[in-house]
Amino acid sequence: MSTVAKPTNRMTYRFLGSTGLLVSNLSLGSYVTFDTQLDFEKSYALMETAFKHGVNFFDSAEAYADGQSEVFMGKIIKTGIERSLWNREDLVISTKIFFSAKNFAGLAGPNDQGLSRKHIIEGTKASLKRFDLDYVDLIFCHRQDPYTPMEETVRAMNYVIQQGWALYWGTSEWNADEIVEACEVADRLGLIRPAFDQTRYNILDRNRVDYNFVDLYKKYKYRVAAFYPLAGGVLTGKYSKGIPEGSRMSVPAFTNMLSNGLEEKTTKSLQLAEVAKEIGCSLPQLAIAWSVANENVSTCLMGASKIEQLEENLKSLEFVDKITPEIRAKIDAIADFKPALPTIQPLVHQLRQRWL
Repeated sequence: MSTVAKPTNRMTYRFLGSTGLLVSNLSLGSYVTFDTQLDFEKSYALMETAFKHGVNFFDSAEAYADGQSEVFMGKIIKTGIERSLWNREDLVISTKIFFSAKNFAGLAGPNDQGLSRKHIIEGTKASLKRFDLDYVDLIFCHRQDPYTPMEETVRAMNYVIQQGWALYWGTSEWNADEIVEACEVADRLGLIRPAFDQTRYNILDRNRVDYNFVDLYKKYKYRVAAFYPLAGGVLTGKYSKGIPEGSRMSVPAFTNMLSNGLEEKTTKSLQLAEVAKEIGCSLPQLAIAWSVANENVSTCLMGASKIEQLEENLKSLEFVDKITPEIRAKIDAIADFKPALPTIQPLVHQLRQRWL
């Protein structure tokens, strides 16, 4: 019998895109944490704490920790069931397909990546085996694959759903024109459209959500599962005095990705901290509340390596109503957002082209 905890931080839920699935406004990701920064017991403690505060959506991917993130999450799910913390039905579990569990170990073959029918089906079955689950609730196409026909990808994702391996499908880090193409292909074939995108979104990085996706919200009721609400830790203020040991930027694989423009971002984070003080919260709470305040964001994916960090972030919901037009204007003035055309993602091309 499930003992779902009564939410203590005003947890609310939103529909995920055009679906009837309700997800918590705040959710927990496992990128760079499960089996990278954290061992099993610490990973379990994070999921347990999040769940007890009303979080129902937990995210992973085949590529995270070369598949071990899915292994950890699967064991945590089973342990939570054994301890009567939750039932499987209480949870919304997701994974993402594209990069494979072999890429960062240098073992991926020519068909182990991308969005071909072969990799989508084999990758999904491999993910379920690592999770030790019969199904995941959500499956994302982790990037768009310019080398696979869109119809092949759409048909393959629908096959995954028809087999009961996943219940809904979406995109991740796709551009609007790619999503429109997928929706049009699905409509033409009488198949299920993608319904949501998982993409980075924060005060300092908002181009896709606030500019590129604008027409998708009304036309397709598309919505966003937003990750990187703290801009990889920049919007905690912790990089103002260097790179702390154990932080995300201290992980070699992410140093270059996160350090681009770090000095300017750090300066802006210090200015944003003053706005946070004005409404009585911390800088991370301001950043997360700002993301949740966007009605086009179905859920904000948090990352955490410590319980106290997670608990502070969960309290962000108490400040969503304080993101008034006046506060938003101050945030916008500091961020100085300038819309830009979508950029090509070179890694996607490199991974697929290297075999040609």
